[in-house]
Amino acid sequence: MVTERPGRLRVVTAKGEVSDPVSGLPEVFGLGQGGLLDVILHPDHASNGWIYMSYARPADAGHRTAVLRARLVETALRDVETIFVAKNPNSGGRHFGSRLAFGRDGKLYVSVGERGSPDQAQNLSNHNGTVLRLNDDGSIPADNPFIDRKGALPSTFTYGHRNPQGMAVHPDRGEIWVHEHGPKGGDEVNLLKAGANFGWPLVTFGRSYAGFSIGEGSSKPGLAAPLHHWTPSIAPSGMTFYTGDAFPAWRGNLFVGSLKFRYLARMVLDGTRVVSEERLLEDQFGRVRDVRQGPDGLIYLLSDENDGQLVRLQPAS
Repeated sequence: MVTERPGRLRVVTAKGEVSDPVSGLPEVFGLGQGGLLDVILHPDHASNGWIYMSYARPADAGHRTAVLRARLVETALRDVETIFVAKNPNSGGRHFGSRLAFGRDGKLYVSVGERGSPDQAQNLSNHNGTVLRLNDDGSIPADNPFIDRKGALPSTFTYGHRNPQGMAVHPDRGEIWVHEHGPKGGDEVNLLKAGANFGWPLVTFGRSYAGFSIGEGSSKPGLAAPLHHWTPSIAPSGMTFYTGDAFPAWRGNLFVGSLKFRYLARMVLDGTRVVSEERLLEDQFGRVRDVRQGPDGLIYLLSDENDGQLVRLQPAS
């Protein structure tokens, strides 16, 4: 199906056959916010075949964010290896994260939510509310920021996050950007720096769902401040920088999906500063769960609905 957006976009919904379900997955906890969370290719996928997935994994003491790698042979996963399981069991079904990205340094970055336990995002002895930095086999790089800190998990790269569901590598500078859900307000876009504490729940631009304040305000010395925040919350999910040729005026823009308000945000940047934001496809597509640029230079969206869609955005003319 092709839908015209006058002067701007064509939205093309794929119609066709799909394969049988891919076999070989481990058991997945698929309730609440759990399930399959993200999938990316190894930077050298063409030669080594590795695919990486994050998912909610059942565990004796609850459920945990985990990462596997595998190779796809026809419609089956082979050589499946679980390379990371978070040290943060919780019986609830909230705030698993999780997004994956390979940095310019060849390391795998993994976001993990605080599992609905805010105070644990400040506890370096578990993985609640962290972004991790791993080698591609799941081992821990020797230059991680907490490698020598007593009581801290050496896989941790940053902490003090709430529930990061977007991650992207800046196409020019190679920085790792993440966005995360705030409570009632205070969704954030953050730029990762080794060892940084992003403050949750000590500081936030949001409030509790009951309306009372959280923490000590919106900023505090020694805590990393967001590059941008949304209040009220848009419930962000998915994030990508655009680098293609199909929309030349959009090169360098940051795209973020909104679950709550059902739109795609196009954010114009000046360095690390957001100078303007445009809402595309507002309430015309559904809850935007993910946004990615395809190898054809077009933009692809995935909706989070009972009858979900994968659509392609292309120029209208």
